[in-house]
Amino acid sequence: MKAPGLGIEIGDLSPGPLGAITDVAGVRVGHTTLIEGDAVRTGVTVVIPTPDGEPCFAGAHRLNGNGELTGLEWVRESGFLTTPIGLTNTFSVGVVRDAIVAAQHAANRGRWHLPVVGETYDGFLNEIEAMHVRTDHVFAAFEGASDGDVAEGAVGGGTGMICHGFKGGMGTASRVTEAGHTVGVLVQANHGRRSRLSVAGVPVGRIVGPEQVPLPTAHDDTGSGSIIVIVATDAPLLPHQCDRVAQRSSLGIARTGGAGENSSGDFALAFATGNRLSGPEPQTSHRVQMLANEAIDPVFYATIEATEEAIVNALLSAETMTGRSGTVHGLPADLLQEALGA
Repeated sequence: MKAPGLGIEIGDLSPGPLGAITDVAGVRVGHTTLIEGDAVRTGVTVVIPTPDGEPCFAGAHRLNGNGELTGLEWVRESGFLTTPIGLTNTFSVGVVRDAIVAAQHAANRGRWHLPVVGETYDGFLNEIEAMHVRTDHVFAAFEGASDGDVAEGAVGGGTGMICHGFKGGMGTASRVTEAGHTVGVLVQANHGRRSRLSVAGVPVGRIVGPEQVPLPTAHDDTGSGSIIVIVATDAPLLPHQCDRVAQRSSLGIARTGGAGENSSGDFALAFATGNRLSGPEPQTSHRVQMLANEAIDPVFYATIEATEEAIVNALLSAETMTGRSGTVHGLPADLLQEALGA
């Protein structure tokens, strides 16, 4: 379930046809979801930026650093994203990283790889210390990756996540600028506190309080948790511009009530596919385009709006789940519509 389908309009720009990060041509997303017994509630999500594995310009931003998104130092140093991206739980970063290396070798994409893998903590619903995610689960996510509709909510890396005191997880959205550039966002939302949740400027978390939808029993509702934001665009951006775009995703987080609290790990990675950076022969130089800084504001706005909607879509798509330490309730669509006066 997505916000536009409920008549919830966020921002001024129009979404792409799928309303997903896969509206950016060539981007694919795959999930492996692990739900077993009473305590396994986890998984892995992969984002494949380009169809043929070629590098693309990229940049990153840290809102608060109590978390991990591996490989960022090389992204910052080189300006390139050179591998697929993995998203999972905090204790499974290593196995996902290793599996991406193995997948790169299997695809004959060179001998050196430094994968980008992000995490958020799912230890309330999931037996996280058992590290249930395995290499074959990552390979399955690659095998199932598609450039079509993206499953949202309690799937893949978002399976066991909690957002603003409701069931959270994976969410995605897109926007198209008047100039025709597409911006797509994918979030793994595991952050925020109930009282701060805002949707389209309405303080939903104060309206839909614990008396209507209970908070998770014994769950810390102080804003602890994390969010990973992946931003893709087909605009011809250079690395420093990708940094700027990644930074603007923080404003989308803020518009929904996220604050980058002390114990939260909030990271954004933006990549741009508007320049081809490889060819059939080794390159000694590249001819690239750069979107003029004077024309970049619409990409900023698209990033902010798509990030905000992706978080809302994660909340709307995630159903109530019981796991290791209790039950986390989903945000009922009718209560959200009522709160918004829709």
